[in-house]
Amino acid sequence: MLSSYMLVFFISMVPLIELRGAIPYSQVMGLPLLQSYIIAILGNMLPVPIIYLFARKVLEWGADKPLMGGFFTWCLDKGKRGGEKLQSKAGRGLFVALLLFVGVPLPGTGAWTGTLAASLLDFDFKSSVLAVMGGVIVAGIIMGLASIGVLGALNSVIF
Repeated sequence: MLSSYMLVFFISMVPLIELRGAIPYSQVMGLPLLQSYIIAILGNMLPVPIIYLFARKVLEWGADKPLMGGFFTWCLDKGKRGGEKLQSKAGRGLFVALLLFVGVPLPGTGAWTGTLAASLLDFDFKSSVLAVMGGVIVAGIIMGLASIGVLGALNSVIF
C-alpha cells in the first residue's frame, strides 16, 4: 500500500498530469480518497516554490541552447500566453484568476503552468503560492468527485 501512495505522490508531481491524474489513479488502485487527496496535494505543491524561484531563469538560460532551446522556448511561450490571458481577464483580480486557472482540471492549467505564469508576470511569491494551492485544492475536490462518480457508475454497470 505504501508503494501505491508513493506513486500517487510522484504522479502528482509530474507536469501536465499532476493531481488531475494522481487522484483517479488512486481510486483505480482502491486507495482511500481522503488520504490520496492529501498526498496528491502535497506532491503537486512540492515543486511550486522551485518552479516560481528558478524555472524562469532556467528556461531563459536554455532558450538559445541547440538541443533544448525549442522546448524551453515553448515552455516560456506557454507560460507567457497563460499569464497574459490571466492578466487580461483578471485585471486587478489576478489572485482569484490564478486560483481558478489552476483549479479548473484541464490539461495545461495546473500548478506548473500557473506558477510559471505567475513568475513570468512577476506576481509576488506568497500570493502566487497561496493562489496555486487554492487552485490545487479545488482541482483535487473536482477530480475526487469525478473519480467517485465515474468509477461508481462503472462498477454498477460491470457488476
